Amino acid sequence: MLTREDVRKIALSMPEAHEAPHFHMTSFRVGKKIFCTLHVPEPRIMLKLDPEDQANLVDGVAIEPVPGSWGRKGSTFVWFEKLQPGRLPGLMRTAWANVAPARLSRGPGHA
Repeated sequence: MLTREDVRKIALSMPEAHEAPHFHMTSFRVGKKIFCTLHVPEPRIMLKLDPEDQANLVDGVAIEPVPGSWGRKGSTFVWFEKLQPGRLPGLMRTAWANVAPARLSRGPGHA
C-alpha cells in the first residue's frame, strides 16, 4: 500500500520538482505550476491531468475526477491507498508533463 512518503518521493523524483505549501495542503510543482497536491487527512492526491487522460484513467475505485469545473479541466483525485503501487510513477509523470516546460518534458536528446 502506498503512503504519503511514497507519494512525496515519487513527486520529488520528477525533474526540477519541488514541494511548497498550497493553502492547507502540500503541493508539488515544477516552476510555479502545480502538478500534484497531497491532501490531509484523506489518503488522496490531486493530479493535474488533461481531460482525455483523465477520461481514459478514471476507474471508479482509486481514480476519479475532481467534482465541478476543476475536474472538467482534468484535475483528478487519486486515492493512493487503493492504487496499485506500480501505477503511481506513470500517473505522476503524466501530471508533471502537463505543466513542465517543454525543455524538460521532451526529455534528453530533443532540441
